[in-house]
Amino acid sequence: MADSDTPHAPRLLPDEIHHAVRPGAALVRLVTTESREQVLDGAWWPRSRDIGAELPGLLAALTEHLGPILRVGLDAGAWEALPTRLVIDDRVVHIDSFPVGDGTVLLTRGDQDHFSLLVVPPDTTPEAARAAMAQAIQAGNVTRAQQILIDTATGRALPIPPEKRPERGSGGPP
Repeated sequence: MADSDTPHAPRLLPDEIHHAVRPGAALVRLVTTESREQVLDGAWWPRSRDIGAELPGLLAALTEHLGPILRVGLDAGAWEALPTRLVIDDRVVHIDSFPVGDGTVLLTRGDQDHFSLLVVPPDTTPEAARAAMAQAIQAGNVTRAQQILIDTATGRALPIPPEKRPERGSGGPP
């Protein structure tokens, strides 16, 4: 059988990445193809729900590869207090919030260049996080973030803490 006939298993993050991460480092993986025909452009595993603590590391890592990020879109219910903007590396980054709970973060570079990243919940086990991140960046992936989180047993994206959940009868989910 030729090498091209051998099925390729998705590659997972090496175990060392979880043991040798320096404080403030972002755990992010990006798709390595330029075609951008996939549903997701990468995956991010924040360490907490504090966006002020997590976003600077993510943007520093992404800016190195993508250039300056001007705007970030996040699920309002999945994070602790969301500011409308942060100053990161002497640049103002605007933060948009929306109540969709779809397991993604949207990043805007330039006027209309958007990147969508799967957000792995901070309390996810390393095994589940590696699996979710690997599936998100797999070539030809058409699975949406919510389904990846379900498939890899990570649950839904950044579960909403009980104190932030809507009360029954308030128009929110039951």
